[in-house]
Amino acid sequence: MNSETSYKRIEITEFGGPDVLAVCVEDSLPLPARGEVRVKVLTAGTGFTDTIIRRGQYYDVKDKPPFTLGYDWFGVVDALGEGVVDFEVGQYVADMPVIGGYTQYLCVSSDSLVAAPAGLDPAEAVAMILSYTTAYQMLTRIKELPAGSTCLVHAAAGAVGTALLELGRLRGLTMYGTASKAKHDTVRAFGAEPIDYRRDDFVAEIARLTGGQGVDVVFDTIGGKSWSRSYGCLKRGGLLIGFGALQLTTGEEKVPSLLWGFFKLLFGWRLVPDGKKSEFYNIQTRRKKYPQQFKDDVGELFSLLKQGRLHPQIDAVVDLEHAQDVHRRIDSADISGKVVLRCNAY
Repeated sequence: MNSETSYKRIEITEFGGPDVLAVCVEDSLPLPARGEVRVKVLTAGTGFTDTIIRRGQYYDVKDKPPFTLGYDWFGVVDALGEGVVDFEVGQYVADMPVIGGYTQYLCVSSDSLVAAPAGLDPAEAVAMILSYTTAYQMLTRIKELPAGSTCLVHAAAGAVGTALLELGRLRGLTMYGTASKAKHDTVRAFGAEPIDYRRDDFVAEIARLTGGQGVDVVFDTIGGKSWSRSYGCLKRGGLLIGFGALQLTTGEEKVPSLLWGFFKLLFGWRLVPDGKKSEFYNIQTRRKKYPQQFKDDVGELFSLLKQGRLHPQIDAVVDLEHAQDVHRRIDSADISGKVVLRCNAY
């Protein structure tokens, strides 16, 4: 095995717990086909969605094991395939392939790449792709929120939660966030008011904190019964955005029933003349519909990061080989912000 041409990736051998993640060593680097580039991956993001894919519960992944896990990555162009003229070797790029990011090298169509400026911290840069773009699009593309608007963010100390808090603060929004008591300092660090979801009734707390008015928007990644309770936190004219399914981890919900349940609620709420609205957001669905919008939004976030206006909450940066340990932490909800896999030295 030649150390200059071999590389490592993380494969899931079957659907299941963290133990199904295995380190695989390939003897030679992949060769880019026409229209592709080879990327030296510097960092890969990790998160709750990766664990759903690992369990075989993610509705948008039809692949069967073995395959390489990894929702998003940040890296540098290493080689060009025939016909590629928009990128050059040494240029920083990123992508969100849903699977395939837990690797040291990969080949990808140049059409899917988002260019990034030089000088970004790779761990912070990878946080911009899934986590911050999800937050940014919910804050700007679904409903433009003027300064002073009030928002409730569930799982506020998580990767998307902290992104919502930081971007909300930049936009002059008043933010409230549910989190366990141990993570309240993280929520406060982003200028938001924490709510202990284990001790307090968040519906009652929002009523108390807003003087009974409710909030303009709720961002709910919990799913299930939480959507109905979150809807009750809205003021007249408010908007509920459902964008995740953390109840999958408890076994209380399955993906088809979860989504069907939300759409039944969404239809039913539209029949109630209370001025409130609800939406379901999925970043991949929106990217397929508006591909240039996705590139523009990631590019804007890279620019804000380059300017020093964003400081993503990075819980830890660990070597690629420790992906199993990272997934155990995600499964136990033992993370504030985002854990990043270091795929190559930088």
